[in-house]
Amino acid sequence: MIAGSRQRKLEAELQRALAELVGREVKDPRVGPVTITAVALAPDLATARVYVVPFASRREPQEVVAGLTRAGGFLRGQVGRRLGLRRAPRLEFLFDDTFDQADRLSSLIGGALEPRKVE
Repeated sequence: MIAGSRQRKLEAELQRALAELVGREVKDPRVGPVTITAVALAPDLATARVYVVPFASRREPQEVVAGLTRAGGFLRGQVGRRLGLRRAPRLEFLFDDTFDQADRLSSLIGGALEPRKVE
């Protein structure tokens, strides 16, 4: 177990390293430009959930996640070496739908605030 601030620092370092690696080293055609929005480490550091959003991609988010999952072993090794980790966490890639949810909520709120027509 590691302290909270140290864990957050490691999450930020993982995010930075993964963003660089995915952009330069992953050759899978399913993985185009992606934004890594967050990394959440398990308390025991065994697993890291990596939240991604495809950026201007013609591919479905599930395809992008599948490509990243396929490259996960390579990325895990590279991240471990770059950050000097004895054991790099297993990487679990997930589509981050936070922006879609925020857009949907904004639309709902905007619709509720519109003045209603009285006939």
